[in-house]
Amino acid sequence: MSVRSGSSVSRVGGSFRDPSGSVFERDGRVFRVVQPSSAEHFDFVRETRFYRRAVEEGRLIDASPVDPTILGAESAAARYVLEHPRLPFVSYPYEWSFSALKEAALFHVRLQLDALDDGVALSDASAYNVQFLGGQPLFIDTLSLRRYREGELWAAHRQFCQQFLCPLLLRAYLGVAHNAWYRGTLEGIETRDLRRLLPFRYKLSRRVLTHVVLQETLQKAGARDTSVSLGELSRAGLPRAAFAKLLTGLEKWIAELRPADSAPSTWADYASTHSYDAGDVQRKRAFVTEFASRCRLGHVWDIGCNTGDYAVAALEGGAASVVGFDTDQDSLDKAFARARREQLRFLPLFVDAANPSPSVGWAQGERFGLQERAAADGILALALVHHLAIGRNVPLPRVVEWLTGLAPRGVVEFVPKDDPKVRALLRLRPDIFDDYTQEVFMDSLRFNATIERSVPGSSTGRVLVEFARP
Repeated sequence: MSVRSGSSVSRVGGSFRDPSGSVFERDGRVFRVVQPSSAEHFDFVRETRFYRRAVEEGRLIDASPVDPTILGAESAAARYVLEHPRLPFVSYPYEWSFSALKEAALFHVRLQLDALDDGVALSDASAYNVQFLGGQPLFIDTLSLRRYREGELWAAHRQFCQQFLCPLLLRAYLGVAHNAWYRGTLEGIETRDLRRLLPFRYKLSRRVLTHVVLQETLQKAGARDTSVSLGELSRAGLPRAAFAKLLTGLEKWIAELRPADSAPSTWADYASTHSYDAGDVQRKRAFVTEFASRCRLGHVWDIGCNTGDYAVAALEGGAASVVGFDTDQDSLDKAFARARREQLRFLPLFVDAANPSPSVGWAQGERFGLQERAAADGILALALVHHLAIGRNVPLPRVVEWLTGLAPRGVVEFVPKDDPKVRALLRLRPDIFDDYTQEVFMDSLRFNATIERSVPGSSTGRVLVEFARP
């Protein structure tokens, strides 16, 4: 993010890549600049039935024209300046579960099909243009929408395959989650790489031939033959009906995809296999609900969210939204399905607390790290501390310091060594964790924050503690 000296206006991350209209922030507000080169398309699109309906239905982010001088020199040559509502949290496709990525892919295809009926097309197929409000996808790049040119090729086909389809096929066909690979490349998974990994039987599929093998072949051909221009390719022609058929075929295929490694995990069944009774669960839920209600929390982070039981408890207590972090794929898929089914303002993401998403991309400012994106009003860290302190060898005081630094308030659970879950962690390794005690935990909390209250969390000695920072 680059900030102009002497100004509160700052350019948002990767928006510098779009010359037609960058995104800026000022005083907590979000603005998009519409340059003259893209104004004609914007004027056409916003008058269509598709645009009005998509905004009304919450599929397309709202964009209200404002006084262009609000951004000073940054908007001096702009035709329009639009204000967008600020999202509570921006997530990236390498943080989405399989279910979330699949929903985003289907959403993108369906949005394009709907737009095509009104003569509107998408200029690209970037997964970063989709965000989630809870489990509901939202398209955020107004200027990606433009007038459809009859017979044009789908220029974004390769990008769609790279950023949506190939990551899904990696898990659906090979049982490998996309997250680490996607985070390392940022632009998704190349068709050439997926092709090399796929067994031969998959390459005989018409769908794989069309969307993976052919894409790689075209890419290679384009790299070899520099005499063929993009303009010549676009004039090759793809009738609208054929374009719609291509999209419909993709929609059907993606809807059928399921993870190859879909056996339930230990953590996805945690709600029914944990080491405390029903009464303990109810007291724990009540503790979280009362915390959210009394503190009037806005945005909450649930670190180690599992399938979302305590995220829901925070929402029931009045929290405006919850973002959950976990690394168990099956738990995340169940949590995302729950968020969609119950229409919750809860977004579960693949984030490792010991290795959270860093700032990456151009000048390390294109995609922001976890703590650079948003501030939490409160955190939940339930049944988490022992996984970091014992499972990942992070000293207990440092775990507490990190957690209390994430938000001004929170609920943290301490699980003692006598608990079955901690004994399981120590079963195959020596106990070198002399400082892993309730005394050290409480002293570390007192050093970093104020202990508001603490109660027993279970009959096995677990303790729930609410903290507040001065």
